[in-house]
Parts: sequence; structure tokens; C-alpha cells
Amino acid sequence: MVKGYDFCGWVTKNDLECSDGRIIRQDAFAHQDGARVPLVWMHNHDDLDAVIGYTILENRPEGVYGYSFCNDTPKGKNAKLMVEHGDINSYSIFANKLKQVANNVVHGAIKEVSLVLSGANPGAYIEDVSMSHSDGVDSLDEAKIYTGEEL
Repeated sequence: MVKGYDFCGWVTKNDLECSDGRIIRQDAFAHQDGARVPLVWMHNHDDLDAVIGYTILENRPEGVYGYSFCNDTPKGKNAKLMVEHGDINSYSIFANKLKQVANNVVHGAIKEVSLVLSGANPGAYIEDVSMSHSDGVDSLDEAKIYTGEEL
């Protein structure tokens, strides 16, 4: 289990038709289990500042899951805030070296994961946002709440 991520979810799901007509099949990216790839804003490959962090890939029977870490650049911090706020909730991948049988992708190489306004794969979405607190609480099921009232 990957720890310390900012958010995570499905970067691509198997057996769903993407907007380009391709269908990712199980284990098409299995060889990249554990790989670290750049996290990019909207597949912008022309701008170094569009790299906002990285994602660690995890191959699962249902598709590829990703654990994303935003960098400390202004754009990385802003991207993290937009995900935490719920403004952005979609992932997308850029892959090459694709091997296809008809429209079925059976092998390829994920080169980057992007945060996007709307993903090509209908199952690619962010499902968990890690909320870190500066109050010394480390668990998501704990909180220090101050009401101002004496007990």
C-alpha cells in the first residue's frame, strides 16, 4: 500500500470504451506495476511547468490505479487544492507503444498521468483525497475540534 499520497483513483479502467474508440484490456499495462510517472496538467507536454507531481501506478484486475503526489510548485499546490475542493476529479493517461487487436489495447506504456477536466476513459476518476492536518492528528477517523466552550 502506497502511503503519503495527495489523492488516488483509477487512471484507467478495463473493458470500457474510451472517447477515441479504444478499449483497454486487463493487464495491458501490468508490466508497469509500481512504476512512477509524471503527473501533468491536461496532457500539456510543451510546458515544463505543467508537470505538477508524479503518480505511482498499481496494476489491478479492474484496471490501473494511481497514487498521486503533487509537487511544491505554485501549479502543483493549486492542482492539489482543486482536487481537494472537488473542482477536478478526472484522470487521463498518455500511453504509447500500443499493441492493439482491432480497437482492443492489449499492451502499451503509460508515459504520464494527467489531471483533466473530463477524461477519455469513463472509469478514470479520483476517488480518495488524503487530507493532512497540522494539528497532530494522523488518522482520517480522528480530529481535534475546538468549540471555544469549556468542558
